[in-house]
Order: sequence, then C-alpha cells, then structure tokens
Amino acid sequence: MDIVVFGAGSLGSLVGGLLARVHEVTLVGRDPHVSRVRETGLHITGERTAHVHPDAVADGGNLAADLAIVTVKSFDTSDAADTLASGSFEAVLSLQNGLTEELLTTRLDAPVLAGTATYGARLLEPGQVECTGVGRVVLGALDGGTSSHAERIGKAFRDADIETLVASDMPRRRWEKLAVNAGINAVTALARVDNGALADGDAADVGHAAARETARVARAESVRLPNRVARDALDTVVEETAKNRSSMLQDVERDKRTEVDAISGVVVDKGDDHGIDVPTNRVLAGLLRAWESERGLR
Repeated sequence: MDIVVFGAGSLGSLVGGLLARVHEVTLVGRDPHVSRVRETGLHITGERTAHVHPDAVADGGNLAADLAIVTVKSFDTSDAADTLASGSFEAVLSLQNGLTEELLTTRLDAPVLAGTATYGARLLEPGQVECTGVGRVVLGALDGGTSSHAERIGKAFRDADIETLVASDMPRRRWEKLAVNAGINAVTALARVDNGALADGDAADVGHAAARETARVARAESVRLPNRVARDALDTVVEETAKNRSSMLQDVERDKRTEVDAISGVVVDKGDDHGIDVPTNRVLAGLLRAWESERGLR
C-alpha cells in the first residue's frame, strides 16, 4: 500500500517507520528531521527496533497515495487539510488527539476514518524515534458501522506487525480516547510526572474527575460512555504506559504549544453547549492556557 504520513513528529515517525517495513511510505514533516531521514534513513529504537528508508518531504502538497494518515498536532489540522486537499487519496485516517475528524471531512473529498493509537513515541533527534511503549491502533468508520476502507487499512497495519483492531463503534471509542487524554495529558503536564504517577493518590483523583466529566459530556452528545467505562479505560492506559511521558508533558518540557484546546478545552466548550459543569477540565485548561500565554505560544 502507498501511504503518506502527514505529520512526522513522534507518533507519525514511529507509525510511518513501522509501516515502511512492508509498505511504500512518505513522511511529511519538518527539517532537519525529514532531511536526516532522506540522507540516512529512520532509526527506530526502544521496544520496537528498525532501520527503514521511507521517502521524506517537507512539502506535503500534491501527493497521491492509497492512504493519508494525519498525525499533526490538533491545532494544525486546518492547514494540514488544506495541503492534503491538493493531493489525491483513497482514504484518510486521523490518529490525532481531540475530535479533529469532522474538520478533515469538511475539507477533503476522500472518506475520513477515525482512529486511536496508544503506542508510546518520542523523537530523540533528527532521524531517530524511540518506541517507549507497544500499544494498539484502533480504527473504523467515523460514524460507526463497517467500512471496506477500514478493513483494508487494518490489514495493511497488521501486515506491518502493528497491533490493530478494526472497530464498528468508533463514536464511543473517540470519546473514550478523549476521556483518557483529558485524564492524563493535562494532569501530567502540570504536575511534571510520568503517566504512572496517576495510578493512585491525588493525581489519580484529578485524572478520574476529568475523565468522568468527559463521559458526562459524551452522553449529552448522544454517545453512550458510562463514567465507569471512562475511568477504567484511563486506569488501563495509565498501567500500560506507566513509564511514558505524555505528549503534552513533552510539549511543556520543550516550551511548545500544547493540544489543551482539543482535549480539556473541547470538553469545556461542549459542556457549556449542553449546560454541563466540568470544573476539573476548566481548571486544567485555564492553567495550561495561562502557561502558554505567558510564553507567547497562543
């Protein structure tokens, strides 16, 4: 399968590199990373290892492939969609944080699939990405049900030895992912702790509260997500990724803009739409936005 990975940061480089073991892959990212990949290949270290030689470009315009995988930061989705619209793809899969698929759908002619990925990844230096945890990719039709595109893409991922599930209940899984992200990302970023610190104690209480609020908003959006299911999903990811440093924590450590608007922020916005109070997410979003504003990142 010909695959374009639009957003060759940590996760995009890892997923694209693993896929490149058996598929034709083009990574779209920023220099000096993509230049190094073109020159010496992409080195994957950690819990998965490989040395692959995908194509790598800084300009993602006018590309054509069977599949485009979108892994850019949520706040770059609009620009990514405009660039992807100049190309031609049979399907598009989002593995982003937040609820970005609707925006992609409005801008692109190709069918857009929803996805989640719990693989841990960290970009160590240009041309080298570390797999910090083996997880699973889950993908399927945005509105639920079956999809021939999803089945084909799922097979392509499994052929590359990526743990993959093709699911028919992606509306619930998207909100479950949002609940997990709301419970982990902002909390770890503000407390400066690994995911495992949310296993118990005060940090766990805050994470559980954020996840429960997200579940309540999901139900108001007509998505069945019980509080218990959201909490259990959070606990499972914390256990499985205990040594990981969340993407939001990595952003804070590097003085980069975070995805708080697409995680805690979207819970607040949709909660307001339905008249649902979400005090934990509101505080988490407010603190991170204040941190970004003080550094001129917003």
